[in-house]
Amino acid sequence: MGKFEELEESLQKVFPLTKSPLVHCITNEITCETVANALLYVNAKPVMADDPREFPEFFSQSDSLLLNLGHISPTREEALLLGAHLAQEHQTPMVLDLVGVAATKLRYELAWKITGYRPQVIKGNFSEMRSFCGLPSAGRGVDGSPVDQTPAARQELAQAMKTVAKKAQSVLLATGAVDLVTDGKAVFHLQNGVSQLDRFTGSGDLVGALIAALLGSGLPPFVSGVAAVSYLNIAGERAKDSVGLGNFRSETLNQLSLLMEEDWWQAIRRVADDKTIS
Repeated sequence: MGKFEELEESLQKVFPLTKSPLVHCITNEITCETVANALLYVNAKPVMADDPREFPEFFSQSDSLLLNLGHISPTREEALLLGAHLAQEHQTPMVLDLVGVAATKLRYELAWKITGYRPQVIKGNFSEMRSFCGLPSAGRGVDGSPVDQTPAARQELAQAMKTVAKKAQSVLLATGAVDLVTDGKAVFHLQNGVSQLDRFTGSGDLVGALIAALLGSGLPPFVSGVAAVSYLNIAGERAKDSVGLGNFRSETLNQLSLLMEEDWWQAIRRVADDKTIS
């Protein structure tokens, strides 16, 4: 049995969650409500707490931690670093979302400081991940660039991610038209989703939140990364015929609560040598 076939057996047991993990989110205010609702839709429990004075009590209760680099400030940086420290101390599974790492040196350096606390999963779009892995990036602001997603660029990034995953002792996930997930050994190239997912705020943040929920329910990091990005992308595929982006966004979120009633994992598509594998 190959690695993907072994993973597929695990994916069948992902949803519905067997427990309702409490996910501590230190995240972007712009997408707080969307992230919180998405976690509730998959039967996780969000707490959106970024005041360090509360951290000792929350870390005694939380099952996982989401650290999102969106909307940085001096106080937010302090909270992110303290949260990472406490997560390591309490052995709380942690996700780092590399929002804007390709845009500013401050975010890049902060991301690597947090990486020193050994997050189980590190995610970002292709441009963010290229920057994080030391490759040239054409990203602008917090958005990825198609220039960074050509077949050649994808293969280059896949190799760089394997190296960094080993160094960081983390699973790395790069999101784009084709998603890359690696534990430093295998690299999965996944091709689900629709372009509309890039046209509403917070779709990337949702992936980080779903990963945190799955880690908090006890799933391994690699399974959590593959499952989270695939689940959201397939939800987007189900919503693609909605008229208008507002309706598309609402239906994508709606599908998060519905897909778990189906054999959703059977819709996952892998890519190798730029060809789809059934």
